[in-house]
Amino acid sequence: MTGRTAVLVYDSIYDRIIRRLEEHFDLVPVKPGVSPQISPEDAARVRGAAVYGKFGADWIDLLPNLEIVANFGVGYDGVDYDAAAKRGIVVTNTPDVLNDEVADSAVALLLNTIHEIPRAERWLRSGNWEKVGPNPLSPMSLKGRTVGLYGLGRIGLEIARRLEPFKVKIAYHTRSQREGLDYAYYPTLLDLAKAVDTLICIVPGTPETRKAINADVLSALGSDGVFINVGRGTSVDDDALIAALRSKTISAAGLDVFSHEPKVPEGLLALDNAVLWPHIASATVPTRNAMGDLVADNIIRWFAEGKALTPVPETPASV
Repeated sequence: MTGRTAVLVYDSIYDRIIRRLEEHFDLVPVKPGVSPQISPEDAARVRGAAVYGKFGADWIDLLPNLEIVANFGVGYDGVDYDAAAKRGIVVTNTPDVLNDEVADSAVALLLNTIHEIPRAERWLRSGNWEKVGPNPLSPMSLKGRTVGLYGLGRIGLEIARRLEPFKVKIAYHTRSQREGLDYAYYPTLLDLAKAVDTLICIVPGTPETRKAINADVLSALGSDGVFINVGRGTSVDDDALIAALRSKTISAAGLDVFSHEPKVPEGLLALDNAVLWPHIASATVPTRNAMGDLVADNIIRWFAEGKALTPVPETPASV
């Protein structure tokens, strides 16, 4: 033990974060996703935490001197920020540095889904191109589609801008209309689904968005409908989505996120009209390095200056 500030870290967090933080702090590694296990002595020493996914009130209550929780990811719904705010603990996330990567991936997932690219690759790898003939034509095309964005924050806006050169119509739904945009705005998600044939979900996981993509929304999307999710899996009613894909209520879905990751519903795994990715929308080394640096820099700056770089709005930003 040294006289340096102690920072709790999830032992499986991105290695770059650990390397950056261990230059400045004593690290207290713990396992994520389990009931808090830490000695009373270490709990009393910890003043900062670098985490991802779930970091609940059980952890926050256990750390009497905690000042800052730096979350590895732009979504921070796994952190109990209400419990943190009550204690005056700042919570930070990693906005902006992954906007481009996730937006690029969203468009890639949309094209993968519409053109059935995974099926085409399986056709080639199985030898069918040579033995049977050309890959069957995809019944869908991006041409002429109307794309609705459920969520038009930083990432949603980047997705919309990338879609403009594809000559599709663009619409969106958020809690309030954004100024200075030519995209059509719809006051409810159901209204948006009725007006489009392609729906991209890019909202955070909140009580208001939980299972917002339900049977009514999917039915409104229509039989030519395509659903893409690069936001949070909890925004989708999994049973309703599986039923809609099985019955061809919608044509296809492309999913990068799931409600209980890394577990994926068996019903989705069995469907040919679902393109499934293991939450990789921001999974490149340059982007993850930038995210990791922002986690480390938030903690370093906090203990050097008493200010955080990217505090979330629900918690205090400075001492």
